[in-house]
Amino acid sequence: MARFLIDANLPRHLTIWIGEACEFVADIDPSLPDKDIWTYAAKHGLVIISKDADFADRALLSASGPSVIHLKIGNMKFRELDEFLIRIWRDICALSAQYRLIQVFADRIESIG
Repeated sequence: MARFLIDANLPRHLTIWIGEACEFVADIDPSLPDKDIWTYAAKHGLVIISKDADFADRALLSASGPSVIHLKIGNMKFRELDEFLIRIWRDICALSAQYRLIQVFADRIESIG
């Protein structure tokens, strides 16, 4: 099963992350620069989950490094986000095992590389 690094821009108490193998940037260092988050994820075999497009761009441009799940869903209330991700979490996990970049939109999931 994949292990995940949850970026500081996401809530930590979502249902899908309870019991999952998740680490949180906020626990490591909330002010950690993106390049250090990237390096940490690569070193520890973690998939980055973020709303930050910089990680998606880097996944597209880099030949190596961690996989990225880019949430491109806009702003949602906590409960709405939790329910949305519960519905599609298995699909996201399956795709993250095969692709370097997973882009999650409100109406679809796209996988690249």
